[in-house]
Amino acid sequence: MFDYGRDEPGLCPVRSEGEGMATTVTVNDRETGGGLAAELTLEFLNERITVRELIRGRVYQEVTERNACCGTELAPPVRLSEVEVLLNGTRRERPDRIDWQTEFDRALEAFRRRRFVLLVDDRQLLDLDEELELRPGTAIVFLRLMPLIGG
Repeated sequence: MFDYGRDEPGLCPVRSEGEGMATTVTVNDRETGGGLAAELTLEFLNERITVRELIRGRVYQEVTERNACCGTELAPPVRLSEVEVLLNGTRRERPDRIDWQTEFDRALEAFRRRRFVLLVDDRQLLDLDEELELRPGTAIVFLRLMPLIGG
């Protein structure tokens, strides 16, 4: 579940004792001219959410998962030669943690500038405050738009 650490109504879906079941949806990432780029499963406490809350939940989960996977020393993708170990050492620096709030702000700006299209059940959503109803099987697609060269 998402705990955004905020007391704003509708933006802090923290489950308390006795609450109902969460609504689980699958989000697909696609690129123009290509197939499925990625898939992500999200849970929301409310069946009715805004486009802004959907983007927030998605960004929060992605950043949390990325920060969790990179919390330890990274293993090199290939075995280093003795010379490389001697010259560079074996320890790789941990990448910086990503701030989910900064990424959320960037995602909202990208949505406003139409850098990606959000489709829910094959209907394009254009307003961050537009409400949508989540049900099992709701088809959610983030379609990343690729700018044309020279245009």
